[in-house]
Amino acid sequence: MEEKLSRSGSSSSSVKPYLDKLTLGVARFLEASPGVSEVTFVEKEPAERHAIVSWEQKNACVLPEDLKNFYLMTDGFHMSWSVKFDDNPMPLGSMTINSISRLTRLGSSSVYALPNAPTLADLEDTDEEGGNKEQPKKPHLDSRSLIFELDPCGGNGKVCLVYKNTKPVVSPASEIWFLDRALYWHFLTKSFTAYYRLLITHLGLPQWQYAFTSYGISPQAKTCSSFSISFLNCGAQDWTQDSSNGSTCTNQSPSTPNSSQRKQISLLTSWTPTRCSRAKTKLQF
Repeated sequence: MEEKLSRSGSSSSSVKPYLDKLTLGVARFLEASPGVSEVTFVEKEPAERHAIVSWEQKNACVLPEDLKNFYLMTDGFHMSWSVKFDDNPMPLGSMTINSISRLTRLGSSSVYALPNAPTLADLEDTDEEGGNKEQPKKPHLDSRSLIFELDPCGGNGKVCLVYKNTKPVVSPASEIWFLDRALYWHFLTKSFTAYYRLLITHLGLPQWQYAFTSYGISPQAKTCSSFSISFLNCGAQDWTQDSSNGSTCTNQSPSTPNSSQRKQISLLTSWTPTRCSRAKTKLQF
């Protein structure tokens, strides 16, 4: 499948109508933001209908119509954007939807390349946790559910397309769930379209999916989100750190974020989310 990499600076106003529609206007917004130094988008050809049919036959389930229509428009999605730190672009946001060929099933493969190594289904927590009864019943990594990886989340978990009713035949009904690195499930949306809007709305900021968990995102990610929103609005204006209100921008001479803010962003690459209430093996997906 042919792919084309497109890059543009924040001063560019040449967003293609196709890209503007696909990203719900977010690509144009990012390019127009003074704090963004580069927006990168991987242009993909539409998926072939026979590839979709082949996937459905191989996995014995039917793709939801909205996801199928998405693949018929573009075989996957990847857009990233950077901010300027010390005259160098620093990657910050990343938005990904796997191609149809990478929409692979979870649960059956071994975690480690060793004889008789456990699978994800073997390591999954089997206890039913108490909580909000209005939440949908959680999926399982064994034969009770069919689970496919939509987004690898930069190694911080997985966003999955989930079919929970598999017997006697697989139901066409599906949901979107987030599987964190401790193998706990968190419900996101009932449809791919709703999830895609969440992905775009959150600008692909690191670990944004953890906002939908009971323990939330890391302190570093909170700082990053606050910083990013202000930086998008203020551009290269000066930054001040207020102990009560967090990062704010002022109308002083242009400068780049200070060393403390750079350190908070860089910590995101090394932070590993963990479950506070229980200890569980952390996995490298």
